[in-house]
Amino acid sequence: MNNITLEKICAELASVLSGQKFGKIFPLSRFRLAIDFRLSDSRYLYISIEPSAPRIYLIKRRLRDLERNAKNPAPFLLLLRKRLSNAILQNIQKTENERILRFDFSATDEIGQADIFALIVQLTGRSANLFLLDKNDFIIDSSRENSGEGQLIGQKFAPPFREEEKRNRGEEEIFSSGEFESLSEALDVFYLEKESENAFIVKANAARSRLNQELKKHEKQVKNLNSDLAKHGNAERWKHFGDLILANLADAVRIDGKVLVVDYFDETLPTLEIEIDDNDELTQAAEKFFKKYTKARNAKEEIAKRLADLELRIANYELRIKELETAIEEKDEAIIDDFIGENIEKISTKSKGKANETVKGARKFISSEGFEILVGKGSKDNDFLTFRVAKSSDFWLHAADYPGSHVVVRNPNRGEIPQKTLLEAAQIAAFYSHAREQPKVAVHYTQKKFVNKPKGAALGLVSLASFKTILVEPKIDEK
Repeated sequence: MNNITLEKICAELASVLSGQKFGKIFPLSRFRLAIDFRLSDSRYLYISIEPSAPRIYLIKRRLRDLERNAKNPAPFLLLLRKRLSNAILQNIQKTENERILRFDFSATDEIGQADIFALIVQLTGRSANLFLLDKNDFIIDSSRENSGEGQLIGQKFAPPFREEEKRNRGEEEIFSSGEFESLSEALDVFYLEKESENAFIVKANAARSRLNQELKKHEKQVKNLNSDLAKHGNAERWKHFGDLILANLADAVRIDGKVLVVDYFDETLPTLEIEIDDNDELTQAAEKFFKKYTKARNAKEEIAKRLADLELRIANYELRIKELETAIEEKDEAIIDDFIGENIEKISTKSKGKANETVKGARKFISSEGFEILVGKGSKDNDFLTFRVAKSSDFWLHAADYPGSHVVVRNPNRGEIPQKTLLEAAQIAAFYSHAREQPKVAVHYTQKKFVNKPKGAALGLVSLASFKTILVEPKIDEK
């Protein structure tokens, strides 16, 4: 908040709060609080001394919401409550050329004697703070520890020191009230939207980080497995060496840790050099090569299985990342919460409820012929829709070769779905896929009974025992 905006807020607060009694304090976070001045219209004084966005204005909230969100009070707020409870606000003024407001209170102590206190709201960026002053303007306590003359407990309060050129940064513009009834209301809406946007960005980055970490972890495992495979060498090469040594037992020549053998398995009969241990008999050397062959062969088979599993998982993470970016682009916070909260590695598709449960957040359409069409939003919804909601006779659709939503056409009569309804459902499936921008998209469709979940497959991944394909334009009927 700049100086000119703070001046207008000061005037607004003075007109509303002067003469009011200091009431309950609601600590909303370490640096944010609301104070009840017992106004009749559910308005409260909101103060934030967060260095990135210090501010003050009136907010309109339900009392129960403030009570629910209130944290445990810090010692400074307990002191405020003790000294200022029922104190009457006499005056609010702004320090000239400073983003500082002063609230003067007249109070009565425990034995009924009058006293004077001042609450300083210092909205100066990194030095933002709250101070409680005595009648002589000495600092009794502060919300945060500051440094500098006039900022420490026991000192007479003075604004934080800043170079003169930093005090005056050219012409300032007042924050526009727009269509709102007051500047406080405009500021409250602005900062609520800003906080919501920042919280969304934090969630999105957390989800991105989680998926990228998992992806990198599995890519590293692939790299390590390939390295292990390389260390074992070529299994057939080791077997070939063993066979050659046994085939040349009678006439093999040993020279400096090597044995010269004729390759009888090659039509040109070349002579090869094979490195062996000087202390080994030829039969021992051959046996070692056969053992290396066995190890390399077994390792190749085992590593191939693990690599196949990792490739499936990596493909899943890449798909999930694309789905996440779509959710971020569409500002779909519910799906992002699912990405943050779900356990990707341990996925169960076993039903934990009734088969006709409704998918949370699923899109719902009605075809022109009256059939219900359900569309999953993310992988978690897709799995829930396909394996817990859809019945075996329902029809299932998905864009071919593109990440996208699972689409289910409900078939309560267990009959054939009209072609027009299938066409509309296919268009919806194409629209809610990464092929949305394509002029034509192939969409697979089948009855749900032909949709299976491979063992260990991640959310959203399925296999089809039987299906047909239809080519459609991605679109949604807007009527």
